[in-house]
Amino acid sequence: MAGERSPIPVERIERLILLIRGEKVILDKDLAGLYGVSTRNLNKAVSRNLDRFPEDFMIQLDYQEVRNLKFQFGTSSWGGTRKLPRAFTEQGVAMLSSVLNSKRAVQVNIAIVRAFVKLREMLSAHTELRQKLAELERKLEGHDGQIRSLFDAIRQLMAPPHPKPRKIGFRA
Repeated sequence: MAGERSPIPVERIERLILLIRGEKVILDKDLAGLYGVSTRNLNKAVSRNLDRFPEDFMIQLDYQEVRNLKFQFGTSSWGGTRKLPRAFTEQGVAMLSSVLNSKRAVQVNIAIVRAFVKLREMLSAHTELRQKLAELERKLEGHDGQIRSLFDAIRQLMAPPHPKPRKIGFRA
């Protein structure tokens, strides 16, 4: 089981993860595509088990969010779904495996959870890098004045010497 390949590459799943209302989520239509079911059937299964999907597991998008997504992805407003889409958090995706009882659903859930974990690790690495840069900036702030005075001294040394003023009058 450990050597079993995921049916979907983690990179593909990572591209489907969006940030909505400060949460990392995957839209119902994208999950349906991953699970190999229609969006309608996925949402039916969720509707039959709504008690398993509290607010922190699933978000119902509003019209403004849908319009923003259409604008962001360049989707036409012609056609499409009649109902507002749902977006599932990592916990909601995990709960979907209990609602969608199939071997593929379990394999896809494992791949999705791995994608969320990988994304979390990448964000953690970025946070560490951001902290190190901030620390470096703080160290350099104190050195700005010293570096500036060093450059001024170098410029003075590089400047040609001032010519001695010529004396006025005759030489004897």
